[in-house]
Amino acid sequence: WSQVVSEAEKIVGYPTSFMSLRCLLSDELSNIAMQVRKLVGTKHPLLDTARGFVYDSRNNLQMRGLVVLLISKAAGPSTAELSFQHNMVSGIYSSQRSLAEITELIHTAFLVHRGIVNIGELKSCDGPLKDMQFGNKMAVLSGDFLLANACTSLAQLQNTKVVELISSAIGDLVQGIYYENSKSSEENCLTDDIGISTWKEQVFLSHSALLAKSCQAAMELAKHSAEIQDMAFQYGKHMSMSHKLHSDLQPFVKEGSGDTMAFSLNSAPAVLHQEFLGREAWIKQIRELQEAIKAGKGVTSAIDLCRCHGNRALAALERFPPSKARAALANIVYAVTRFP
Repeated sequence: WSQVVSEAEKIVGYPTSFMSLRCLLSDELSNIAMQVRKLVGTKHPLLDTARGFVYDSRNNLQMRGLVVLLISKAAGPSTAELSFQHNMVSGIYSSQRSLAEITELIHTAFLVHRGIVNIGELKSCDGPLKDMQFGNKMAVLSGDFLLANACTSLAQLQNTKVVELISSAIGDLVQGIYYENSKSSEENCLTDDIGISTWKEQVFLSHSALLAKSCQAAMELAKHSAEIQDMAFQYGKHMSMSHKLHSDLQPFVKEGSGDTMAFSLNSAPAVLHQEFLGREAWIKQIRELQEAIKAGKGVTSAIDLCRCHGNRALAALERFPPSKARAALANIVYAVTRFP
């Protein structure tokens, strides 16, 4: 994965870890960073999120912006935009680079907002109550700051359809995260009867909508046809679904993981295992779930589903002309659909 990302960054012209650097190094965020230092010594999740901006070992934080740049380069200029090719750098319009930054800012803002803790569930080892309350305030304010910057940049693109697309993606994110939080607060959340179709709907809202609609918006900025826009949307949707499935599968397929890797009962292998096993037997097995899922059909079915979405993303790429950018987009899919 790291090699795929590194090679893709060479194609688009610069490391995407620099993508939102202008915003992250602004005076406002520098002040926020100084305030976040007060949380050192506590277990507030905002600290881990902040560390991730500096060093992300899995290269996941900037993946969305990179894909937007690659799909822009893969599609190239449309016949309607041939007269504006002088605005292109490394085969990508400046507006498309701005869109990639906007996508990253929105994703980062929601990452920060996800770091708000439930004060009522805190333990004494998490840190002093006043520090945890302060951390929540900082998470809200800094997330809102990033989101406001993204919206300002979005307006500067001066494209109504792009504004509508990205605004609807923000709405999808809010809806997806709200559903996640409302379910996790229920006492019976461990035994929710969630089918794979419901899982797909939830994952699209909270993980895929932003990338899919950003890829489509990148095509709109270059005035590509509705067909090309749809293919870009399909690639973004199915690649990100594969990415999420790949992540869900790690506790069950990673060699030597044993019982040490945490996993979610709403992950794809768990949901598929529940469907195959049946409701009553699922409830009986819930205490020894990880081994049961490893031995059942959930893992293999989730791998098949991951590869299915990967193949659909690759099929969408066939509408783009052969290029290094298209090959890099394909390699991203191969990276998240390969299992030991």
